[in-house]
Amino acid sequence: MSRKNPVRLTKFEMEMMEALWDLRSASIREIHERLPEARRPAYTTVQTIIRRLEEKGALRRTKQVGSAHIFEPAITREAAHRRLIDELLEIWGGSARPLMAHLAEAGKLTLKDVKELEDLLAEQESRPKSGRENQGDRAGMEFCRRLARHRR
Repeated sequence: MSRKNPVRLTKFEMEMMEALWDLRSASIREIHERLPEARRPAYTTVQTIIRRLEEKGALRRTKQVGSAHIFEPAITREAAHRRLIDELLEIWGGSARPLMAHLAEAGKLTLKDVKELEDLLAEQESRPKSGRENQGDRAGMEFCRRLARHRR
């Protein structure tokens, strides 16, 4: 699987990106104003973070209106979330089981969620892939089935 490594974002950068994803295209001022007022950083701090995000390739300047630069996301919200989840899974050696178990124990994983996961895994299982990926899919599907039986 040759997928370009997505940009690694800090929590603070993710907050800026969330504002930009919601706005789709915005100036630094608009991004600044979109942040929660209670925790809103200084305008110059937002300016610095936006510059860093541009250097990382997470966003790009699309035009200039007067003295204001307009930015848009260069990565999708899904790609950024996928990167975070992949990093979390790396902590557990690539296994989703600890995460799934925690979600189930915390009551944040419902039987409906498990059914949707089973459907997704079944769909992936029907597509041809390398042997290693198929084994992971089968293991994930079996785990979901066991988890579903346990929760019934």
